[in-house]
Amino acid sequence: MRHSYRLALMTPGRPCVLWVSGRDRPGVHAIGAVAGEVEERTGQPAVPVRLRLLAEPLPRAELTADPAFRDAEVIRMPAGSNPSWLTAEQYAAVLSRVPQDGLRP
Repeated sequence: MRHSYRLALMTPGRPCVLWVSGRDRPGVHAIGAVAGEVEERTGQPAVPVRLRLLAEPLPRAELTADPAFRDAEVIRMPAGSNPSWLTAEQYAAVLSRVPQDGLRP
């Protein structure tokens, strides 16, 4: 993570997703929530999160086909630093694709 004003947005209970970039199965691999306050670890910010892995990742190609998601920052700026963010509509597009039984325990 990088120091930025966005760290103040990461408060306990806020939803979050694990986005994997690159060539090997890019997309959303887990959903969850921020589990605590931002901390400093070895000179870098760190944020505890609770994540539940998806049984199958949501592919980047599927998400970019959705008009509500295609302008997401992780799509427009794939080499951007963390934390990145999603609008409420973009997050809803992710959630709409997660089957109720699609989360690993």
